[in-house]
Amino acid sequence: MTKGPVVIEHENLSCAWTAAFNEIVDAPSHEIVPLVVCITGFDQGVVRQDQRIQTLLDAELRAKGLQSIRTVASTIFPSSLWNPNRPAKDLYCRYELLLSRMHRSPLNRNGVYFERMIRYQPRDLDVPVNQIEHILATRVAGNHRRSAYQIAIFDPTRDHTNQRQRGFPCLQQVSISPFGQDELSVTGFYATQTLFERAYGNYVGLCDLGRFFANAWGLSLTRVTCVTSVAQLDISTTDARTLARRALTLMNHKQEDITVAHEG
Repeated sequence: MTKGPVVIEHENLSCAWTAAFNEIVDAPSHEIVPLVVCITGFDQGVVRQDQRIQTLLDAELRAKGLQSIRTVASTIFPSSLWNPNRPAKDLYCRYELLLSRMHRSPLNRNGVYFERMIRYQPRDLDVPVNQIEHILATRVAGNHRRSAYQIAIFDPTRDHTNQRQRGFPCLQQVSISPFGQDELSVTGFYATQTLFERAYGNYVGLCDLGRFFANAWGLSLTRVTCVTSVAQLDISTTDARTLARRALTLMNHKQEDITVAHEG
């Protein structure tokens, strides 16, 4: 029996991931349909994390020959290339200089998320669209229509294939949503997501992207939500239970600080 829906909210990203990971470890089929994780703790745009949990997970990923949390996050937003005091075009230029090298990696053979954001180009489109630049410009021009602040990742002209396994893009769309007086919310929508290899890095990447927009618009990033249609456990149950237990121990067993809602 599949578990879900599950909604998790926490001010600390590491705690939110730990709660989600424990939920999927305990799920009868090790799947959650859907999983919604909401992160609400930011200090001047920087998401709060527990460095001990991040280090633990990175060590486990490295032991299995998988990408680090930061590497996964950089596919959504390359924060190492961004200078918040410089124009956004500097970020695009620096990123595009690295694209040819990125494309040589088999992991990127079908595309990279940030590339789709700034160079979205369906097969029938002659010139790529920089969706991020359009969103920034249309708001500056006075357009406050929230439906205008959408970033498409999925491209039917390229991604509707008959491949049994593809791997990209699991992230389908990102919604950038100013609200209240000066707040910003970011929501990412995933078709599928693996909780061990990708989820933590995906959360970080979405938070980094939110920080970029908040900085550009002079807003406070206060909420980042990741909606996953099908969340999956992607390591053995034995390894997963050990990791889940160790992560909870690092949180000092403060499980009461985590809000987990089961609905339906």
